[in-house]
Amino acid sequence: MNKVLLLGAGLVSRPLVHYLTDVDGVQLTVATRTVSKAEALLEGRPNGVAVALDVADEAALSALIAEHEVTISLLPYTLHVLVAGFCLQHKRHLITTSYVSDGMRALDAQARDAGLLFLNEIGVDPGIDHMTAMEIIHGAQAAGGKIETFYSFCGGLPAPDANDNPFGYKFSWSPRGVVLAGRNNAKYLQDGQEVDVPGPQLFAKPRPWAVPGFGELEVYPNRNSVPYREIYGIPEIKTLMRGTFRNVGWCETLKAIADLGLLDDTVRPELNGQSYAAMMQSLVPAAGSVRAACAAKLGIAEDHAILERLAWLGLFSEKVVQCRTASYLDALSDIMQAKMSYQDGERDLVVMQHQFIIAYPDRRERVNSTMLAYGKPHGDSAMAETVSLPAAIAARMLLEGKIDATGVHIPNDARIYTPVMAEMRRLGVHFEETREVL
Repeated sequence: MNKVLLLGAGLVSRPLVHYLTDVDGVQLTVATRTVSKAEALLEGRPNGVAVALDVADEAALSALIAEHEVTISLLPYTLHVLVAGFCLQHKRHLITTSYVSDGMRALDAQARDAGLLFLNEIGVDPGIDHMTAMEIIHGAQAAGGKIETFYSFCGGLPAPDANDNPFGYKFSWSPRGVVLAGRNNAKYLQDGQEVDVPGPQLFAKPRPWAVPGFGELEVYPNRNSVPYREIYGIPEIKTLMRGTFRNVGWCETLKAIADLGLLDDTVRPELNGQSYAAMMQSLVPAAGSVRAACAAKLGIAEDHAILERLAWLGLFSEKVVQCRTASYLDALSDIMQAKMSYQDGERDLVVMQHQFIIAYPDRRERVNSTMLAYGKPHGDSAMAETVSLPAAIAARMLLEGKIDATGVHIPNDARIYTPVMAEMRRLGVHFEETREVL
């Protein structure tokens, strides 16, 4: 039996577990702090084993890694370099869905020398975005084309039939992580110039964007897009932006939330036991109603849609703040989790679109490539499938000898994306592509 170790049993794990335990000749060990979570994922599958693991117990972690040919880490990204160190020690391959950190990148030469693959960013975004973009880029380059413009946007949203709150959003993972995006700086290329977007302005100017087969969304820039000029091998490009899709209204509301100070994660024990209205009063001290004070601070009318959303959320209510670690950010995350989670049977949606302008010797083309992946009612979410299945497939292909790359990689290499995307399409994940001569 080929043995694969999965570290973590979170919200996106189940499709990966089911996929690998259905592969003949593969035994999957699911290791997590609470073994009952791993047992629930495995559902008694004979090719699966559940074990309890506290990753702080480095001796136990090292021993488990030594027993398996491939380790898949769905742990927090801060732990990946620790895991990679044990993979080097025991000469074992590693797969993660997280962005490559500087610490991971520094292990490239050692991994190559050991004949190991440390494959990162093999989820949805990052992951499927890289693989499908590179298919188009490499195809264009083979035909003599040069990439002039490239936009790549992705977002997890409620399906239209589950989009029933004024934020137009529901959480398929930690609200804290989602809203903290409001503090990230961003950078992209526009007409040959680098555009810097400081965190406080990230949501200030979202772009409207029409998605074929879906409708109007808005998009804001995601992290630093500029290095992808080199990563994707397109040095000639003039406009390059990676971004995040949201329903219209999200960005203006998150900008207001940031401006009100609700993204502050300073621990404030005095918040525990206060009402949300009192908490807001501490952020916008003024005579009169809290809502009016927020309106004044934001420079908008009291009946503005932003304040309607904040009122619906409960930020002006007498609901009591109850957090293990009390901060404005934690209190916000808790109330979002309570009000904006998926209910049983509701579907989510992952939307991804690439748009290219490609110059060939005899023409210029606009290429749109769009994925609309819907979750299954009472089954796996689209987010879980698109994040975890690429990692599961990569593990299988690696064991079957269909991926021969070594070192620290992301899936922008045809040796990786070709077999993985072929299997993803077999499983029903596909893009609709249109081409228009300009």
